[in-house]
Amino acid sequence: MIYEITHLTRYTYGAIVGLTTGVLRLAPRSGDGQDVERFGIVTEPVSEPLTERLDPFGNRVTSLRIEIPHRQLSITASSRVRVDRAPAPTRSPTWETVAAEALAIACLDDDSPAIALYPSRRVSLFDEATAYAKKSFTPQRPIVSAASELTQRIRSDFVYDREATEVSTPAAEAFSRRRGVCQDFAHIMIAAMRGIALPALYVSGYIRTIPPPGKERLAGADASHAWVSLWCGATLGWKDFDPTNAIPVENDHIVVARGRDYSDVSPIESMVLSSGRPRLEVQVDVSPV
Repeated sequence: MIYEITHLTRYTYGAIVGLTTGVLRLAPRSGDGQDVERFGIVTEPVSEPLTERLDPFGNRVTSLRIEIPHRQLSITASSRVRVDRAPAPTRSPTWETVAAEALAIACLDDDSPAIALYPSRRVSLFDEATAYAKKSFTPQRPIVSAASELTQRIRSDFVYDREATEVSTPAAEAFSRRRGVCQDFAHIMIAAMRGIALPALYVSGYIRTIPPPGKERLAGADASHAWVSLWCGATLGWKDFDPTNAIPVENDHIVVARGRDYSDVSPIESMVLSSGRPRLEVQVDVSPV
């Protein structure tokens, strides 16, 4: 499957902005069945020359600096991505085997499970999440089967509600409310996995919107999405699960960034020299070619 992706972010300020600097994580990743054929960023006003680097998690990070005075800023990221992932495995080691293997690994490269075992800024460990995980991760159960069941339980037990939480809402609070959005469900699943000593990472990206039969796709109807990557042992490596939709991640998902939690993969972090709170608009369009 080939996708054309446009991600537009527009800020409107209440006063003239003299300087904007920012860090962007909008470039999709290559690897694990995904190949980025084209990527570019356009800003209005025009930025100083963009610079790019890789962060400790292997994500492409773009830095911008805009010195032209402005009251509105738009950032448009455009990508063409080819996705061809293998189906979810039907056989896998037991989760206890994977947990023991992860604890024995000493390396700290960007693909190491060691970076995904411990609490992080937005994902603390709490007893309720650990107990919730153990209902699926019963003794000697294969890890992929257990993780698939956990995603289905989260989809059934939690209500998708845009008004229930904010970006800063802790996972424990969203768990208690049993409501939230994809970010919350990913954080909850990560806390549950780490609570039983399994390495889990937060993944940001996009999911294709498939319209009902007979209906046209709506441009801009797609949005940034989030899910979980679970290390399933050295043989299988990282496998992704979408708790918001209770499905494995296959060819309808496009990966942008991975990290310990949302704070490691935030699409845009900026510093603005101005007064007042800006108005933010975001439009994402994911079009199969």
